[in-house]
Amino acid sequence: MAKKEWTYEGILTDLKNGKYYPVYYLMGEEAYFIDQIADYITNNVLSEDEKEFNQTIVYGMDTDISTVINAAKRYPMMSKYQVVMVKEAQSLKNLEELSYYLHKPLESTILVFCHKHGSLDRRKKVAAEIEKTAVLYESKKIKDAQLPTFIASYIKQKGVDIEPKAAAMLAEFVGTDLSRLTGELEKLVITLPQGQTRITPELIEKNIGISKDYNNFELRNALVEKDILKANTIIKYFEENPKTNPIQMSLSLLFSFYSNLMLAYYAPEKSDQGVAAWLGLRSPWLAKDYMTAMRKYTGIKVMQIIGEIRQADAKSKGVGGASISSGDILRELIFTILH
Repeated sequence: MAKKEWTYEGILTDLKNGKYYPVYYLMGEEAYFIDQIADYITNNVLSEDEKEFNQTIVYGMDTDISTVINAAKRYPMMSKYQVVMVKEAQSLKNLEELSYYLHKPLESTILVFCHKHGSLDRRKKVAAEIEKTAVLYESKKIKDAQLPTFIASYIKQKGVDIEPKAAAMLAEFVGTDLSRLTGELEKLVITLPQGQTRITPELIEKNIGISKDYNNFELRNALVEKDILKANTIIKYFEENPKTNPIQMSLSLLFSFYSNLMLAYYAPEKSDQGVAAWLGLRSPWLAKDYMTAMRKYTGIKVMQIIGEIRQADAKSKGVGGASISSGDILRELIFTILH
């Protein structure tokens, strides 16, 4: 097999078209995509009757590579394929011995390694051989800025649409835990009123418990537009509802936004498309706030803001021994940002 850069979408497309490869090595920090591919293979390659004799699931901590290879060398019984699934493959010792099997893998075996919370050292010989002869896929953590696009894409597969603000609210509230995020999306689809195919901020507020008016998405918008009254109203709401609006979440999102804003100043093309491409955003729509903010803030001011956010984070963790409430820390930070 020729060396190529495998993607989650590409692997799933091949699987759905019945195009299988003898060996899959799925690795990376984002467990969600690894689980989705592994679950698809487990649930769809074999029929329920075929699984009884032709599906083997083992765990890296409880087995060794020799046992895995011996299982992979067996021929299927009354089936075209057999599936050998190795979960927690990061715990498997002596993986380099897999090289012998990779020289001539059995075409009737689909051997799948699920290596989570890390990746193979690509400098090692076995990694190069897997990359050359098998499907080597690295599941990378999705960036905060990519979450709204992921949400829209996921929900579209369910035959449902979602308003950009609703997607941003959900992304901000749940974060990059994709398993939890997709669970919330499934809940929203189920609770959609009959005949409604669009998820709105009001629906998010009702079913997830996020205020459509007082959230970090709206706080960011207020800061971008330098709307002092709106920003302070949101901070007051956060102070009164600390459990659903922890300061650490606000600081993390603000740091991410202003760090990206700093990078946006260096974009070769100062347009929605140019900034989106420069920041790695999947949609030009996501670059609009950065375009507006570049007109409102100077680069020097943004550098100062990033420093102030770091200081606010330290204060929120009690660094320096000062006892300041989260509300006061955030209020002081917002004042500095806006003035």
